[in-house]
Amino acid sequence: MPKSKSIKFKVVTLERVTYQDEIDQLTVPTEAGEITVLARHTPLVSILKPGELRIKKDGQTVVLAISTGFLEIRKNSEVYVLADSADRAEEIDIEASKQARARAEELLKEKQNRTDIDFAKLQAIINRETAKLKIANKYRKMRS
Repeated sequence: MPKSKSIKFKVVTLERVTYQDEIDQLTVPTEAGEITVLARHTPLVSILKPGELRIKKDGQTVVLAISTGFLEIRKNSEVYVLADSADRAEEIDIEASKQARARAEELLKEKQNRTDIDFAKLQAIINRETAKLKIANKYRKMRS
């Protein structure tokens, strides 16, 4: 059980647990807008949108680039993020993200023979990689 002013928090993707700890505060992008979560937050389930997830603990901030997925806030200050991808800002490979976004954009331009599913997948890749690049660039500027 977390301390009364802390949140038991976990970020999970298909590949791994990206982050797990007791934290003070969480700010997460959802389809309804950005949400800041403190201890004893009202239970909630929300859909994530690609963007910047900020974790605060003991005055320090950890930033992750997340893609689509779900946020679950439980009544006992337990919060779970289930995301398709979640990358720490300092671990993002900027060149690989640029290349992935460019490939998806190029495929999107070749509209012929594209189904709605292909379009949605490509758009999701573009959105994910754009969010990663934005966060990686912001993080690197803050560190220099």
